[in-house]
Amino acid sequence: MLHSFHIPVLGLGYSIDTPLKVARYGISSVLSIVDDELVERMRAYHSQNRSMDFEAIAKGETDSRSRRITAYLNFLSDCIDHDFKALKQQDFKQGNDICRYFELLPDNSKLKHGYELMMEYTEGETKQSFQSVLKNAMRMGNIDVNIMAKVDKMNYVNGEYTGDVNTDALAALRGFAESKLNASVVLSAGMNPKLYSYMEHFTDFFPGENASLKKRIILKVSDFRSALIQAKFLAKKGLWVSEFRIESGLNCGGHAFATEGYLLGPILEEFKTKKSDMYQELFEMYQLALMQKGISVEKELKQKITVQGGIGTAAEHQFLLQHYHLDATGWGSPFLLVPEVTNVDADTLLQLTGATVQDFYLSNASPLGIRFNNFKNSTIEQQRTERIEKGRPGSPCTKKYLCNNTEFTEEAICTASREYQHLKIKSLKTAGLTADEYEKQFNDVTGKVCLCEGLCSSTYLKYNILKPKENKAVAICPGPNLAYFSDVYSFDEMVGHIYGKINLLEQVERPHVFIKELNLYIDYLQEDIKQQLQHFSDKKIKQLNGFKMQLAEGINYYKKLFSEMADHASDEFKQLYEQLASSKNKLDTLIIG
Repeated sequence: MLHSFHIPVLGLGYSIDTPLKVARYGISSVLSIVDDELVERMRAYHSQNRSMDFEAIAKGETDSRSRRITAYLNFLSDCIDHDFKALKQQDFKQGNDICRYFELLPDNSKLKHGYELMMEYTEGETKQSFQSVLKNAMRMGNIDVNIMAKVDKMNYVNGEYTGDVNTDALAALRGFAESKLNASVVLSAGMNPKLYSYMEHFTDFFPGENASLKKRIILKVSDFRSALIQAKFLAKKGLWVSEFRIESGLNCGGHAFATEGYLLGPILEEFKTKKSDMYQELFEMYQLALMQKGISVEKELKQKITVQGGIGTAAEHQFLLQHYHLDATGWGSPFLLVPEVTNVDADTLLQLTGATVQDFYLSNASPLGIRFNNFKNSTIEQQRTERIEKGRPGSPCTKKYLCNNTEFTEEAICTASREYQHLKIKSLKTAGLTADEYEKQFNDVTGKVCLCEGLCSSTYLKYNILKPKENKAVAICPGPNLAYFSDVYSFDEMVGHIYGKINLLEQVERPHVFIKELNLYIDYLQEDIKQQLQHFSDKKIKQLNGFKMQLAEGINYYKKLFSEMADHASDEFKQLYEQLASSKNKLDTLIIG
């Protein structure tokens, strides 16, 4: 990798075309392929923008979801390849994109050192040959895709089930697998055996010449145990996990998958300690499975370990890479403030720049029933409360990607839909609940918002392609870390911040990434205890005590870590210890049962 960071997936629309903006500079990014309608509209928009032919794939056509995804990924591949070749043909002249390519690299990059040395030469044969070497060493960033493994709605045509291979997740995977991309699929949100097994149908996931993989698998995980279980399942099918992408359970954007009190530092330590043994175990399983398929692989394959979630300074970035021997870090939410890279409409961008820590919170807004990082000042939150006030809570359900509830209907419907919320509130009114319990359940039901439309609206607004009568309310799901960034930044500024060339947070008071996550977990535990006050069960008490114990062990780990990593006399070390002591006191005051 030329760069030591990547840009993770950002909602449905926010990074839908990010590779088109950053891949030619050698930076990898991830787009979501959940919404094939969005994918199709982006292909139409960018085709027109580039004066390219566009042939629509209608929703009703056979296998349209998969084909739309393949067509868009092939379009991105062709465009980025064209842009990269054009960039490489430029002269090394200040202000040209080819110079920008090298100037974005970290200062410790050998390629950057070579570029700087070449720029010092006067014109001549040596300079020309030097430039040729540099151009040959240039690489594009990856165009990776994300599939939330369990967002896998079954599909019907005229009441007839279209079959397991046409569920949403499997059709999306097929769209990626049949594309021309040499890239990775990032599997997140838990294990889906049906989806994982389906990968065996595509030769690109198996090693080719020199044991190379055209299509690679990245597992987004929140702990070592689940990572190993999933990787073993895949290895036994001859499928290799090329990267474990460790994400903070709570200090991240989008859906939050809280661990049972396992903190990021101890999790990274476990990966660091066990990764060699894990690699050996997985590679032996993998070789055996391939042998049974008639494929022989002697050459060891790469297996990267990266981390993302709440990283905010160059010092944190560098420390994580060095101390835990990681291959890269992920920077997501801060790039929402970089219009060159992501799709945030002007009004939402203005709201984000003025936001405080209190404006970012963990909500129950997702129809999936998973906690969701939310932004209080989003227009979809305003729309949600207005609909409740008008006596018509819920959203029209047009896209149906998150339909998973059959409480009142035979065919699954979405819990954010007007239909579901009407039926649920009607049942609550006849359930004999106390006023307080009714209000609590009413708020839970009406707290859900339509993410299918809300996470795309910003993109349509930014590109001015919103259709008449289409909902323009914006949902956005930054991680809590975004609160500390309060301006609109250029691409060069954000990359420079990551590598320590400039400091965008110089005057900002911000807790260390590990302390921030710890406090988020303590708040999460406190809220969970509060929710159980009236009906503690023995099982729940045991679970909460286990959660608290893990947090206490995490604090002990950080005490030892901080004493090893810092000069005891430094102000930074004292602040870390004070913050850790404050968090420990807060944890100690929590009484369970």
